[in-house]
Amino acid sequence: MIRINNIKMPVIHNKNDLKKTVYKLYRINEEEVKSFEIAGQAIDARKKDNVVFVYAVDISFKFDEEMEKKRFENVKNVRKIEKKSYFTEKIENFTESENIKRPVVIGSGPAGIFAGLILAEAGLKPIIIEQGKNVDEREKDVYNFFKTGKLEKYSNVQFGEGGAGTFSDGKLNTNTNNFRIQKVYDELILAGADPKINYMSKPHIGTDKLIEIMRKIRHKIESLGGEYRFSTKLIKINYEKTDSENNRIKSILVENVKNIEDTDENKTYEIPANIVVLAIGHSARDTFFMLNEENVTMERKTFSVGVRIEHLQSMINHSQYGKFANKLPAAEYKLNVKTSNGRGVYTFCMCPGGVVVPSSSEEERLVVNGMSYSKRDLKNANSAILVNVFPEDFPGKSVLAGVEFQRRLEEKAFELGGRNYKAPIQLFGDFVNNKISTKLGKVKPSYLAGYKFANLNEIFPQYINDSLKEGINLMDRKINTDGDFEKEVLAEFKKEYCRTPSKYTIIGFDVVSDMLARESKGEVLRNMSKVQTQLATKFEYIRNKKNGAFVNTGFRVVRLVP
Repeated sequence: MIRINNIKMPVIHNKNDLKKTVYKLYRINEEEVKSFEIAGQAIDARKKDNVVFVYAVDISFKFDEEMEKKRFENVKNVRKIEKKSYFTEKIENFTESENIKRPVVIGSGPAGIFAGLILAEAGLKPIIIEQGKNVDEREKDVYNFFKTGKLEKYSNVQFGEGGAGTFSDGKLNTNTNNFRIQKVYDELILAGADPKINYMSKPHIGTDKLIEIMRKIRHKIESLGGEYRFSTKLIKINYEKTDSENNRIKSILVENVKNIEDTDENKTYEIPANIVVLAIGHSARDTFFMLNEENVTMERKTFSVGVRIEHLQSMINHSQYGKFANKLPAAEYKLNVKTSNGRGVYTFCMCPGGVVVPSSSEEERLVVNGMSYSKRDLKNANSAILVNVFPEDFPGKSVLAGVEFQRRLEEKAFELGGRNYKAPIQLFGDFVNNKISTKLGKVKPSYLAGYKFANLNEIFPQYINDSLKEGINLMDRKINTDGDFEKEVLAEFKKEYCRTPSKYTIIGFDVVSDMLARESKGEVLRNMSKVQTQLATKFEYIRNKKNGAFVNTGFRVVRLVP
């Protein structure tokens, strides 16, 4: 089998068009092809007047490998591949014994689900412990929270079957090329996901489809002997001492939290176990503290905090795709910058055509997230804008000081939102100027629980506020929206610098913004990069009568050439 990369296709095409193009380019007779599969699909929008789809395809032939090698060896963009498949060895007739118990998986997010599935396929009959509810009950609790502000402690956007990802679009992003990824795709497709996730550059499923997919995967695990125990919380791990330095797991203690006010339902019990998989995600804070008390080794780590930013999806489409904006799927972006204080600022979990959702998991603490449905066709786009925070930023010596840092931010956000899980919001310009917004701009917030105008500067430490302001401004230069703000800057530039603007045309906003940030023409000229000079300037010189030197008297803006 061979893989052919970098096949470019126009915006309007179908799979048959792709086949014909590949066969023509590489002189392949369709009759000699055994299989033709799309292996990758992305959109190349670097040239706005010529946006194209870029494909990779896998082709197997009816002739032998020797012939394949002879025809395609050293051909540009072609390489031989061998596809690996994930295989789970089956343990027949597994039964518990004194030394070997059923494996226990804590958590039913993505890690827990697939750990449980693999163990079930191996015949080990895993027990999956989840403090939240199954997707059907969980969905009701989540949308009731959106509507009423009544938070269910163990059934919310963070906790329950499918984990937080169930209500954040189901983005399938990873930075690895491990062949085991295909196993994940295969299982999701078998459960109802669009087969296109196999080859999309940024695949996603959609919250509306994930509910049924999670249900089907659970049924598969159960059919293989696995067992789910919902509304069941891990509260302790019991060990038995051994001769070695490491103690051995003896059992776990769990609590039924289905109705914590009902003493008959609120009970603890022990599950014998010697294999425990902790797939607890990032929000199970009570479990973190329990594990710390049990002297489980943990360490502080760098993570990120920030805000959700919303804008019109149509603006992002136009910025990314130009004249093809209405002919392509909802556009995305992924941006990262380094600020002057040394911190990284980046976008995360960008949701095209999506909504911002309440995602609290603790009472009187506010967290927001973003999600899209499968069609990604709503009016707004949103993305997290995050700032790196480092272990040394957290006061105290506790390994869990970062958790307390998070909690303080969430408590302040809850307070500013009105103490009812509404989101505190602010226009970016007002955030920069440290004042509370009084009216909305073009974007109507999509946050489902309502919102309140507030000053977000009051939530974060100053270094985070500074990083967000600088970082968003830097990112804005990378997304040329050609909107009102940009036009105002261009008009200011024209007024200040264009002495003879008869051939004036729109130029790149990043160039203009850089120029306006400088205090004088001299500073502009001294700091003008080669690219900027090439793209945006034409100098005019006159000879100084006193010493004969040539002096720059101004410049005109000329057409920006890609």
